[in-house]
Amino acid sequence: MKKILIFILTFSFILLPVKAIEFDLNSPNAILYNLDEDKILYEKEAEEKVAIASLTKIMTGIVAVENITNLDEKVTLVKSDFASLVAENASVAGFKVGEVVTYRDLLYGLLLPSGSDAAQALTRLIAGGRENFVKLMNEKALSLGLANTHFVNETGLDNENHYSTVYDVAQMFKYALNNETLKKIMTTSTYKTSNNLHTFRSTISNFKVAYNLDMDYLLGGKTGTTSKAGRCLASLAQYQGVNYILVTVGADVNNKPETMEDAQDIYSYFMTNYSNQKIITKDAKILTLKTDYAQEKTLDFYAPEDINKYVANDFTKEDLKITYDGNNIVSYQTKKGTKLGTLTISYDDEVLLTEDIVLQDSLTFDYVAYLKDHPSYIIISLSVLILLVILIFYKLFKRRKRAKDNV
Repeated sequence: MKKILIFILTFSFILLPVKAIEFDLNSPNAILYNLDEDKILYEKEAEEKVAIASLTKIMTGIVAVENITNLDEKVTLVKSDFASLVAENASVAGFKVGEVVTYRDLLYGLLLPSGSDAAQALTRLIAGGRENFVKLMNEKALSLGLANTHFVNETGLDNENHYSTVYDVAQMFKYALNNETLKKIMTTSTYKTSNNLHTFRSTISNFKVAYNLDMDYLLGGKTGTTSKAGRCLASLAQYQGVNYILVTVGADVNNKPETMEDAQDIYSYFMTNYSNQKIITKDAKILTLKTDYAQEKTLDFYAPEDINKYVANDFTKEDLKITYDGNNIVSYQTKKGTKLGTLTISYDDEVLLTEDIVLQDSLTFDYVAYLKDHPSYIIISLSVLILLVILIFYKLFKRRKRAKDNV
């Protein structure tokens, strides 16, 4: 009797690299995610606390967007928005004192040319200044579970108490990409401000053009550079339907293309050697269980849909390992909806998914089979039957005798 497998649990993954791969990277810290499966594909010193330069502005953008009611509201820039920028040699978008812009303009200025002038203007307008705004940044980091992250400014300038990890940056980057406004900004190549005074081009686009990099799969992201942090990059890429994010930190500050070269090496390897593949076909039999005293002698469980996973291109279905932990024999008394066990599918020492196996329909009791295995019940049943027959005949005899006596 055919029983369809019910997928009660969502796919569950172990957060391990697809394989232990070593790259000759310029960046001492790196992490690559398959964004669709929320799965780490590669990591290098991902939990080390490091300076992250203007990758900080990803969190600045998150806090700003979540505290702005109207992105197209016009605001006026003031002198304090530009304080210390020259002395700190901070990157700027090019805004001027007295200029009227929108919050949207400031966000594009913050994330495309990495404008610290835009960052400082946002801190003043949203929280009254750096201290209050940075408090919001740290509270947001805490709410996202970024245990190894602490901010002291909104721009990313070096400070011994301003740090994160590439793992934490990846988490905040993923969070930012879930916001439609931030994702649109970080994947935009060129933006013209509402007052037509500025045209911003993303740093990533500039790098691709300047160094003639064949990286059409690169959709966007955020860069950062300071003497302590080195060159940093958080990027979003898409290839053959797979979405990736990569964060690298610490490349040589004197060699501009190194972060892009690292990105190219890592992306190219995985895009060449891995892809989404159909590992299980719809209606494929996955599991067969025996029954106990049920008319359905076996229960066959089938995949209700195609199951696609990100695996190596040399994947073969013969390499799949399917294990089942649970009841191997299902009693006829088992109720519909009962969890029978757990099915685990693995490939190349990696758990691809785990699912609960559930009985969908009640089983039908096989009385004949039960009696065959329990002959004593046959004797008892026959005895009961004979007794019932005797009782019936006895009642009939008494009734006839009573009728005859009444004549």
